[in-house]
Amino acid sequence: MTVDAPPSWATTIPHEPGVAKPDPILVVDGVNRRFGGLLAVDVGHLEVQRGAITALIGPNGAGKTTLFNLLTGFDNPDSGSWRFAERDLSGVPAHRVAHHGMVRTFQLTKSLALLTVMENMKLGATRQRGERFWGALLRPLWRGQEKEIEERADALLERFKLSHVRDEFAGALSGGQRKLLEMARALMVQPELVMLDEPMAGVNPALKQSLLSHVKQLRTEGMTVLFVEHDMDVVYDISDWVVVLAQGRVIAEGPPAAIGANPKVIDAYLGTHFAEGGGEALGELGPDERLEVDQVGLGEPLTPGGAADA
Repeated sequence: MTVDAPPSWATTIPHEPGVAKPDPILVVDGVNRRFGGLLAVDVGHLEVQRGAITALIGPNGAGKTTLFNLLTGFDNPDSGSWRFAERDLSGVPAHRVAHHGMVRTFQLTKSLALLTVMENMKLGATRQRGERFWGALLRPLWRGQEKEIEERADALLERFKLSHVRDEFAGALSGGQRKLLEMARALMVQPELVMLDEPMAGVNPALKQSLLSHVKQLRTEGMTVLFVEHDMDVVYDISDWVVVLAQGRVIAEGPPAAIGANPKVIDAYLGTHFAEGGGEALGELGPDERLEVDQVGLGEPLTPGGAADA
């Protein structure tokens, strides 16, 4: 496992929970979410650095996906607030959060199976003139914009090597191709912040390398990435900064190397096997096993080994 040198800003700030970043794009304050007697999320203060790739890690049930749901408007907190690009997005519904440039993907892909790949892509574009009833009846109002959206979608499909399935139904794609489609569709929003929920889960090794390069390219293009991941090799490979969540709280922050050596993180998540060079966090399901759980939950048949084809 190799670790790139952290960016300069990551070496000049304390490696502690809630530390202020030089140029945060997302600032979270006092966000809490309870489900009955369970406190799922209890984040006092968290900042995400603009233009960086930040990993959000922690044990199953730590509240990572719940936090994503809260920040992107798919759930409502019991208390707390957050600001994205100096704009208060507390309580803003999901579609408006996307309009402001903050988009997310899901653990289980959300492509519309009975629409083609191109149709799925075009749905990702925001502020389309033909979305309103009366506007849709007047084709000259949106014909030019529709052409521009389709050209942008074609460029992204080419970039993600999905051009050959452009006119196929999304439901006919493999699991790995659906991951690519979901990431490509998110970019149709032209976002500032992309939030990826376990993007590598259930993806075969060859496609994983492709996805990793796409995530790094987002940073190169000036976008900010916040992603949930259990594969520590992936975290070490692409992350500038790591946030560790346990029992809903941020227990550690820092560059990947510092997090890998943090006693609190080793005790709560990684395990001594990882610290001694084993490489994988203990107490976690692997990507294939998590996919099997997801498949059972959806009532779908398990495939041998549980992994999606690419």
